[in-house]
Amino acid sequence: MIEIKEYRAFRLEEIIGLYQSVGWTNYTERADILPKAYADSLCVFGAYDADAPVGIIRAVGDGQTIVFIQDIVVLPEYQRRGVGTRLLKAVMEKYKGVYQMQLLTDDTEKTKAFYRSVGFTASDEIGCVAFIRK
Repeated sequence: MIEIKEYRAFRLEEIIGLYQSVGWTNYTERADILPKAYADSLCVFGAYDADAPVGIIRAVGDGQTIVFIQDIVVLPEYQRRGVGTRLLKAVMEKYKGVYQMQLLTDDTEKTKAFYRSVGFTASDEIGCVAFIRK
């Protein structure tokens, strides 16, 4: 049974393992930034199978007017089993009164379908545009 709970004890090796499992090299190549990034996050939830982390979600923002879903990662062998949905719903429940919740994701049918299934709308569908500077 998968348990969703707040992620409190940051362990770099397990976080790197999650990112590696989905090919997120931006984080794995800059692992030195992760301890502070996690410490400064608004909240982090983990999905656990027994005591092993199989997914993580990290949110940033002020918790009142804005919550930005920075990371949501689920081990490939646990994907399409409701783990990502449960992680996202944990954040949505914690910040149910927030004015807006945002995220930036890959432009694939799989990701768009996932976020739509939990109530998100693409910004261009509501007359908005997103900008990013990397």
